[in-house]
Amino acid sequence: MRNLAFQRNRHSGKTMPLVPFMVVMGLLAGCATPKPVELTWPLPPDEPKIKFVKSISSSRDVEKQSFGKVLGEGIMGARSDARLAKPYAVHRDREGRLFVTDSAWPAVLVFDEKKKKFTLIGLEGPGVLVKPMGVTTDSAGRIYVTDTLQNRAVVYDRDGQFLLGIGGKDRFDQPVGIVVNDDLNRVYIVDTKKHNVSVFDSQDGAFLFDFGGRGVEAGQLNWPTNIAMNRDGRLYVMDTFNFRVQAFDADGKFVMQFGGIGTGLGKFAKPKGIAVDSEGNLYVVDASFNNIQIFNPEGQLLLFFGGFGNQPGELWLPAGMAIDQDDRIYVADQYNHRINIYQYISENYKARNPEEAKKIKEAAPKEAPKEAPKEAPKEAPKEVK
Repeated sequence: MRNLAFQRNRHSGKTMPLVPFMVVMGLLAGCATPKPVELTWPLPPDEPKIKFVKSISSSRDVEKQSFGKVLGEGIMGARSDARLAKPYAVHRDREGRLFVTDSAWPAVLVFDEKKKKFTLIGLEGPGVLVKPMGVTTDSAGRIYVTDTLQNRAVVYDRDGQFLLGIGGKDRFDQPVGIVVNDDLNRVYIVDTKKHNVSVFDSQDGAFLFDFGGRGVEAGQLNWPTNIAMNRDGRLYVMDTFNFRVQAFDADGKFVMQFGGIGTGLGKFAKPKGIAVDSEGNLYVVDASFNNIQIFNPEGQLLLFFGGFGNQPGELWLPAGMAIDQDDRIYVADQYNHRINIYQYISENYKARNPEEAKKIKEAAPKEAPKEAPKEAPKEAPKEVK
């Protein structure tokens, strides 16, 4: 990859009242599928590596909408969809379900595109949530969620039924990022205010050990937020206020670091989300740059994509991110109230989807577009508490 940036009824015979009929026609027109945006990085003539796929902003994007429901909402003016307000973390499990935490929702939002179903987790009972932040799943489908106000992590079965709580006020001060190592039966949880990572048994929630501690030296952390893990169990911690990524082995031993404060290539200003693709490349969200930088396993910059704005594929104060087993990239686009979805066109992806990869390459522009003035989004909305 290159170091390149993106600059961008007939009815049944019965008489139908005129106004509702016009409403129906308008609704049907509104349901027409818009022409997909062909947006890829890097800029041509280089071969595309990242392709923008689509965005998800509400339950309507996954739920099957019946004609009657659409008609009823159009006539009565009622909407029944659940909309994202300020998404923070995102995760996709092996079944294809998308889990999102949002600061306006005291629950985890679950978008199931395969079943065309939307659900919520953590609304009541012993697994009730107040301010969920991090979310992940394990190979058995169990769901793990950090709650930064309750100072605990909650574990549910694949159907969202409470199983156990982890940690508590005597262990956490502000738990955020979370990841599970299935081979070792360990769950790693980043505590932002304690500047460390706590490790627990993923089966019974027993505390094992922690690592980190506040500081600027190798292995120390300063207001860390998120965490990712590669296939070998190596951990990557977003050391946010040290403006770097630190790598640790499964036992918390320091391995390497990269990054640093600045506006140049490979530097960070407000790093947030972090994820790893199938080839071991590291992706870092920067909320200040409104982009995602991609690094190889050694921490060398390969490419960055995104850019500030509210158009398809653009970002406005992005936060958490995730990459699934198919190398699809999910980014919480906070102030655009959506999850942006991209595809990394990896060698694995090409091998599994040769025709689709060919289409992406052929559809990509053959030359870079001319730079055009762009209107900035309106004033940022007030912080959702």
